[in-house]
Amino acid sequence: MKKVLIILGIVLGLILMIAGIFIGTNNTAINLEEQIKESKSSINIQEKRREDLIYNLVDTVQNYNKYEQETMTQIIEARTMASNGHIEDAEMTISAVAEQYPELKSNENYKTLMTELAVTENLIAEHRNNYNIQVKQYNKHIKKFPNNLILNIMGYEKLDNTYLEYEAEEDAPRNLFED
Repeated sequence: MKKVLIILGIVLGLILMIAGIFIGTNNTAINLEEQIKESKSSINIQEKRREDLIYNLVDTVQNYNKYEQETMTQIIEARTMASNGHIEDAEMTISAVAEQYPELKSNENYKTLMTELAVTENLIAEHRNNYNIQVKQYNKHIKKFPNNLILNIMGYEKLDNTYLEYEAEEDAPRNLFED
C-alpha cells in the first residue's frame, strides 16, 4: 500500500509539475502578447499626436506669418510715405504698427515647429522600435524548447517576421505650408 501511495504521489507530482509548466509558459505568452498590443497602441497614440499637433502648429505658424506680412506691408507703405515727404503720416503708421505688433516672432514659431516635428518623429521611431523588440521577444519565447511544444499544442503561432518599418508612412506630414 505504501508503494502505491508513493507511486500515486510521484504521478500526482509529475502531473502538477507539467501543469505548472503549461500554465507558466501560457501566462508568459499571454503577457508578451499584451505587451505587443500595448506597443502597437502606443504607436497609434503617437501618430495621432503627430496628426493633431503638427497641423495645429502649422496653422499657427501660417496665421502668424500673415500678421507679419501685414506688418511688413504697412512698414513699406510708411517708408514710401516718408520718402514722398509725408513724414508725420509715416511716423503715425509706424507707431500704430509698433503698438499692434510689438515683437515679430515668425522665426521662433518656425523653430518651435521644427522642434516639435523632430520630437514627434523621434517618439514614433522609439515606439516602433519598442514594438519590434516586443515581437522579437514573443517569437523567441514561442520558438524555445519546450515552449514550442507546449504553445503549439495550445494554438500559439509565431508572429510574422515583418516588423514595423521606419519608412515614411502615407499619412506622414508633407508639404505643410501649402495652402
